[in-house]
Order: sequence, then C-alpha cells, then structure tokens
Amino acid sequence: MNYSIEHAARWAGQHLVDPVHIDCTTTVMLKILDGKCKMNEHDKVVIGCLYDVVKNRPGKLIGEEYHALIEQARTAMDEALAMFIYEKRLLAETMISRPVMKAYKAWLRDNGILCRPQDAEEA
Repeated sequence: MNYSIEHAARWAGQHLVDPVHIDCTTTVMLKILDGKCKMNEHDKVVIGCLYDVVKNRPGKLIGEEYHALIEQARTAMDEALAMFIYEKRLLAETMISRPVMKAYKAWLRDNGILCRPQDAEEA
C-alpha cells in the first residue's frame, strides 16, 4: 500500500527525526538530482516531499553545504552542476554505509511510504 504525498509529508514530520535518516533522505535526493536514481517516478516525488519536510533538521554527517547544493539544483540545473552533485552524492554515499541506506529504504517501504519492488510497475 502506498500512501498519498500528503500522508508521506505528515509521516515524515512525525517519524523522520533520526539524524542518520535525515542524511539518507538527503543522499537519495542527491541521487535523484544527478539522474542516477532507479526509483519509479512516484517514489522520486515522495523522496522530494520527505526531503522538503526534513531539510532543516540536523543530519549526523551531511550538512548545510549539501542542502544549499540541492536548492540550487532544484532551481537552475545545468551539466556542470549535475556533475558536481554526482561527486557530492558519491562522497555522501561513502559516509553512509550501504547496510544503513538499505535499512532506511526498507523502513520506508515497510511503512508504505515507498513502493515495494514488486509494486513498482503498478505505481
């Protein structure tokens, strides 16, 4: 079951409080912006919504520099900025372990925020 974007925003307001989850949300947002994300379009919109809810909350490892970069990319993306975002996303992914990122995405799926892989074609 996937909830509406509005539900995802409410859910994020209540549940996305762990600084590690803030970092994961920011990193996935970077991956969406650099064009390397393989999520379906609905989930990309959901991540953007989650990010908007938590972008002013403190992360554990990822700071304001990344948020300013995301804001810039959302308003005026060009090829040079896309390459810079790609580099920053790779750096962010080295700071967050793969198991942590996988657990974060599974948590979102378990809570109905993101599609399960078998549901991706239906979204």
